Amino acid sequence: MTFEWYREFIDTSYEPKESDIVVLFKFKPAPGVSVEDAVGRIASESSVGTWTTLSTLDERIYNMRARAFWYNDEYTLVAYPLELWELGSIPQLLSGIEGNIFGMKALKHLRLLDFRLPEDYIKSFPGANYGPKAIQKIFKKKEGPILASVPKPKLGLTAEQHADIAYQIYTGGFDVIKDDENLTDQSFNRFEKRVELVAKVRDKAEQETGDIKDAFINVTAPTLKELERRIKLVHDHGFKYFMIDILTAGWSATQTAVEMAHDLDMAIHGHRAFHAAIDRVQNHGVTMLSIAKLARLAGVDNLHIGTGVGKMEGEKEHVIMIKEEITENHVDEIPFERLEQNWYGHPPILPVASGGLHPGILPALFDIYKTFDIAVQVGGGVHGHPDGSHAGAKAVVQAIEAYKEGIPLEEYAKTHEELRKALEKWGAVSPR
Repeated sequence: MTFEWYREFIDTSYEPKESDIVVLFKFKPAPGVSVEDAVGRIASESSVGTWTTLSTLDERIYNMRARAFWYNDEYTLVAYPLELWELGSIPQLLSGIEGNIFGMKALKHLRLLDFRLPEDYIKSFPGANYGPKAIQKIFKKKEGPILASVPKPKLGLTAEQHADIAYQIYTGGFDVIKDDENLTDQSFNRFEKRVELVAKVRDKAEQETGDIKDAFINVTAPTLKELERRIKLVHDHGFKYFMIDILTAGWSATQTAVEMAHDLDMAIHGHRAFHAAIDRVQNHGVTMLSIAKLARLAGVDNLHIGTGVGKMEGEKEHVIMIKEEITENHVDEIPFERLEQNWYGHPPILPVASGGLHPGILPALFDIYKTFDIAVQVGGGVHGHPDGSHAGAKAVVQAIEAYKEGIPLEEYAKTHEELRKALEKWGAVSPR
């Protein structure tokens, strides 16, 4: 069955305006649905249209419709007038370009690959407060990386045990203790107690080492009111950072957290928990690239983007592509994967490499990233060290020292016992 109305949203003669939001979709029509009807539905249902013609549709509204201005049998580019969007609102944007269109029976599969944002839209968001500048401005380091560790096991430790591990990794040379994504305010580790105890060991470690220490404490909460209370509590205990699960908390919560970060002069560690539920299937959902662009747009300061060498899914080329998107002011198009994007001076954010890292594979990680302006988060690769967490932290620091000096890890390990024992246990094998 064909609905000619949907063809009104296909206009291959249309040239997108600089002010348009342009979205790249990959699609597969359901059986019996033509490519044109599928493309028309995508543009229609994500803008002003529905399944039939409308008596309420006047010329002004009709001219605000999205236009599929290019398509083939698998991909389409759709341009949306800026008037369709509320400035400064990620939830409203996603209700359009990631909304009902993903549930239409006329489409067997639909995947949002990327979107290009215009200058006025980008500038309606505040951007990150620190981003990569946190390395110098918060931690007073000449160069990165920022080293962070999650206590393991990720759940079950008491606040006292959590703080004890924090002290061990702080004094082993790490900058940050990090909550895992599902640690918030459980009975075995209350939020307030964890904040209080970690602040105490932070101060002690700073006095002993002379280095700045901080924490990515997870403020993710069931309500915005509680989220705000937790952020304020972290701030009042002298921390410059806090952490939020940007996807499970939601974009409204994330944008609220960004506002508070600016007001309190803090930085946000953005965790991407839940991302693979919506981006891992290659023919449906959205890409991690698009999630990362939203995180930069919103203004978190750090974002997990993968490693290319650890235990988490993510090809090396995709990690590099995402790193470029969140750190550079302009990125070029990669056909059928990434659209050209000018960020118009919108602040960059700090990439976070995490998931299955240990000293033996850090050289491969830095070979991929080609920069030290990142955060490196190591959990099991610290706490699984034969001599404990303190030694594990030292082994990671030693591996990075060796890489920066151009010395093979095996050679450096001859005079550094912690690194030697780490290599004996894990070698240079990536965990699965």
